[in-house]
Amino acid sequence: MEELKYVGKSVIKEDSYDKATGKMKFICDMKRYDMLYAKLVLSDKPHAEIEIDKTEALKVEGIEAIYTYDDIPHVLYNSHEWFAGANQYKDEYLLFNRARFVGDRIALVVGKSKRIVEEAISKLSIGYKELESVVGIKQAKESKTIIKNNSNLAFSKSINCGNYEEEFKNANYIIKDSGKTQKIHHSAIEPHICLSEIDEQGSLVVWSPCQTAFQVQYHTASVLNIPFNKVRVIKAAMGGSFGGKGQTVLEPICAFAAYTLNRPVMLYMDRKDAILGTRSRNATEISVETAISKEGKILARKIITDVDGGAYYTNASAVAMAIGKKLFRMYDIQNQYFQGNTYYTNTIPGGACRGYGSPQAHAITEINIDNAAKKIGMDPCEFRLKNLVKEGAKDPAGGTDIGNTKIRQCVINGMKAFDWANKRQNIKTNDTERYAYGVGMACATHGNGYMGAYPDFSNVDMSIFADGSVLVKIGIHDQGCGTVTTMQQIASESLDISMDKVRVLETDTLASPYDSAGTQASRVTFVCGGAVKSAGEKLKKMVVSSFCKLKDCSEDDVIAANGFVYKKDSAEKYSYGDVAVELETKYSQSLSVFERYESPANPATHSAAFAEVWVDKYTGYVEVIDLLAVHDIGRSINPQFVEGQVQGGAHMSLGMALLEEIDVDKNGYVKSTNFSKYHLLNAPQMPEIRVMTIEENEPFGPYGAKSVGELAAVAPAPAVINAINFALDTNITTYPATPEVIMKNINSKHKLS
Repeated sequence: MEELKYVGKSVIKEDSYDKATGKMKFICDMKRYDMLYAKLVLSDKPHAEIEIDKTEALKVEGIEAIYTYDDIPHVLYNSHEWFAGANQYKDEYLLFNRARFVGDRIALVVGKSKRIVEEAISKLSIGYKELESVVGIKQAKESKTIIKNNSNLAFSKSINCGNYEEEFKNANYIIKDSGKTQKIHHSAIEPHICLSEIDEQGSLVVWSPCQTAFQVQYHTASVLNIPFNKVRVIKAAMGGSFGGKGQTVLEPICAFAAYTLNRPVMLYMDRKDAILGTRSRNATEISVETAISKEGKILARKIITDVDGGAYYTNASAVAMAIGKKLFRMYDIQNQYFQGNTYYTNTIPGGACRGYGSPQAHAITEINIDNAAKKIGMDPCEFRLKNLVKEGAKDPAGGTDIGNTKIRQCVINGMKAFDWANKRQNIKTNDTERYAYGVGMACATHGNGYMGAYPDFSNVDMSIFADGSVLVKIGIHDQGCGTVTTMQQIASESLDISMDKVRVLETDTLASPYDSAGTQASRVTFVCGGAVKSAGEKLKKMVVSSFCKLKDCSEDDVIAANGFVYKKDSAEKYSYGDVAVELETKYSQSLSVFERYESPANPATHSAAFAEVWVDKYTGYVEVIDLLAVHDIGRSINPQFVEGQVQGGAHMSLGMALLEEIDVDKNGYVKSTNFSKYHLLNAPQMPEIRVMTIEENEPFGPYGAKSVGELAAVAPAPAVINAINFALDTNITTYPATPEVIMKNINSKHKLS
């Protein structure tokens, strides 16, 4: 690939110093004159009708309002819908008089300080008429208790290609596995928060560390019956999201309070509230049957996935289909059947969580792939190489083309760098009576946006001012991963101007051009970056054509580089700003463009992870010794950011494999309500995450780039489980593989022997 000036360089984020020194202002640091504080009252019961007596709470001095179901507009919405035409099933109100999970929103208390709000909450008299609850997919299927409508089945659909039943008849072996994945909390450093106020023009302003400002605008305007153009949503500094701030959980109710009281209102959550009352990754139960030949070719596969959707519809259809569609885009399986079913339960509703279906899709299927290889005595890497998709492959289920995938190269290069063959053959020589050692690997796939499923376009306003500085307006949301800097690099490259001249703004719905989806679906670099590149190229052409118009020369005789434009045969250079001044003076025109960019493709992006572990057979404790993550990303816009994304994603994925779980008991009560009970991998427990990238250009990506941020959180988990199974000769398929799970499998194995 060609050498570029700005793309491909490890540029440090502009806000790094402010974040490191504590100067960065988050919403919790914002102050407004006469500002009020608000906190949601969350249900203590998993399923109950609610009656609230506000009498004593309203007597607390400084309390401005207490809202319940009786006080809110009764307009249904679906917090998962990110655009008006999504047409998802709507079953949510701002507040509820019937709680459907522990953490459901039943009241909002607003007062002059947090202390006052907390005191008033303690004085609320809440009466619960408890109802039978449904916890887990098994109970939901039994339908002894129906949560809503006529069935606990919220969504069901199949995807298929070929004739899997016929191929199953011809197979030498059919390998069957079933397993479970858990509900996961996003664990962003910043709990959910929102600030809303009325500005001088009478607009309702919502400050939110959200991923989708136009979605917030849509829901707020719709629920409160306010014109869209009177609702202004500003994306604030974000202390992490990982999908957790991708649905409008706080914003509409915060906006309602500010709009009703005509005063600024800050709605805040603590960690317990954020765990109980927001969203979680959907838990799943997955069964896989894979038919193979004795030579190791996958002939057909059947996958049934049951999804725990939680108490409201939210992403019931989207996550089930996301899981299913990804399973057709990594292996060359021409005969495959997928059935996805999502069920209502009296638990935390499902939402986006880094990878959106990919972690669940590969969690069990990649264990099944290892078991298929084991069945015929083939190395699991070689088995995968025999079946992985190749460059230019078509999606057999009718999805967008796979694109220039390098998944096979990920495996081949990873095997060499990890010393796979040697470790796989010899690592068990390290075993002792107490400790077992193992290596494992897994592959994963994800996407690059919504093209082929939903509207996927981004609009860009780009202008050059008299001083030669550039302003880029686009609907992006930096989650802390460097999105703004990445867009700066792309803009600078396309314009051929230094980065210190370029400013990129985050989303403000009053000022930013509309973006169809926001920061989700791994679309930011691929789609938004593509839009910035296209706008920059168009604006650079405008600079050249304007210069030729001003100087009466041919474009063939002009060079534009490093922020200057000049004739080839002249030493006199004009800055882009000089051109802007002359163009305005002589022709009453500005150097600015508006670009509407629609995603041209949605190729697959792939990865392979290689893990080495040791297992304490006396306690079930697992330590990951080494982890190598190899990613096919087309091209790194900023290598340092890519490395950080892969390392952070690996941390989340290892947590999924070993520790993390929102623990809901059989009655629907959540036991893991803080970080002393919701366990995360701490720094001393983390192995060194070795990162390799395969950069061989995706033709439709900006400068060849593809996504990496979500994919990074997928393959390490099944790689670690495969390593544990290799070490212990077990078949663990339950996530997380806690010490209890591991000891249960060890003891079960001993009983069988």
